[in-house]
Amino acid sequence: MKTSEIIKEADQYLLHTYNRYPVVFERGRGVRLYDTDGREYLDFAAGIAVFGLGYGNETYNAALKDQIDKIIHTSNLYYNEPMAEAARKLAEASGMDKVFFTNSGTEAIEGAIKVARKYAYLKDGGTDHEIIAMKHSFHGRSMGALSVTGNSHYQEPFKPLIGGIRFADFNDLDSVKALINRKTCAVILEPIQGEGGIYPATEEFLRGVKQLCEEQDILLIFDEIQCGMGRSGYMFAWQEYGVQPDVMTCAKALGCGVPVGAFVLNQKTAERSLVPGDHGTTYGGNPLACRAVSTVFDLFESEHILEHVRETAPYLEQTLDGLVEEYDCLEARRGRGLIQGLVVKGRPVGEVVKKCMENGLVVISAGSDVLRFVPPLVITKDDIDEMAGKLRAALAS
Repeated sequence: MKTSEIIKEADQYLLHTYNRYPVVFERGRGVRLYDTDGREYLDFAAGIAVFGLGYGNETYNAALKDQIDKIIHTSNLYYNEPMAEAARKLAEASGMDKVFFTNSGTEAIEGAIKVARKYAYLKDGGTDHEIIAMKHSFHGRSMGALSVTGNSHYQEPFKPLIGGIRFADFNDLDSVKALINRKTCAVILEPIQGEGGIYPATEEFLRGVKQLCEEQDILLIFDEIQCGMGRSGYMFAWQEYGVQPDVMTCAKALGCGVPVGAFVLNQKTAERSLVPGDHGTTYGGNPLACRAVSTVFDLFESEHILEHVRETAPYLEQTLDGLVEEYDCLEARRGRGLIQGLVVKGRPVGEVVKKCMENGLVVISAGSDVLRFVPPLVITKDDIDEMAGKLRAALAS
């Protein structure tokens, strides 16, 4: 089908919940995408921080093809080998203890919320517990995940949401302290806020929140869905700070393209929260998704992905800082590792994204005024130079 025909058919039958760009991506190779008209794009979005290994990794593809020929689904009524392997590798990579596989990051957040409430319920039998979340955070669009998302723009049409959620200021420990009371059962935050505008947490803030939670026996939940899986230069962003949560959620690059998420618990939390019958999923932990997860961890090790990110990220930061100095419309750079943002002023960030697409560069926005860079973790310095050239062309136009 022609590009125009595909777009017409999609618009006719898909619910209009996304304002899509008029491009139909057909295939990918490395850090590049190709549309149905044969045009090439340099990808600095990675499917919203998903394709950490880039496109067309032969080992990854072969593993999935092999699993498809064996078995794709069994349900959680039975064991399967890829699930056991993936759980072990995720637990070892995080230094945590128990894993529950989901189909998405949003589902992982839902599970984490249930863990927190069950943990508190078993302590005091109460059902009026509260969770402290952060302003400008983003945790997903289901009713539970939306409830802990600190942006009224997303929430307003869908109220009433789940109750007992209070919002503190990110990187302001006093604002968290002010909200803690006898009902508080958890604090949830992103070590690096993504959708909210690429804001890294400070070490002081994370350590302070951790101490508060330990003193009050409150669960600390870290959302590593976007900033995790190597994007910060560490497998999980909190590992740079040495502040381990009680519950961690992850997804996106966990499967590098196959839909999969997880929430991971430390031993204390696992022993005093969910039991059989409390939570479940039909597809979560299926052999295909878990083969992807297991293979991703193997490739991160064999291809030295974390080391590569740490080597490459400073050059990306240096390049973006140079662009800020060069253009008045770029106000500042924020980020860590290969999750970076440029604050755009004086023009709509959506227009900049559109112009970049026209110049063969795929980037996305974050918040209302940030140009977001979350490329495949395998990018090179040459790719960064090419990105800067395409961005300059977009800004000039």
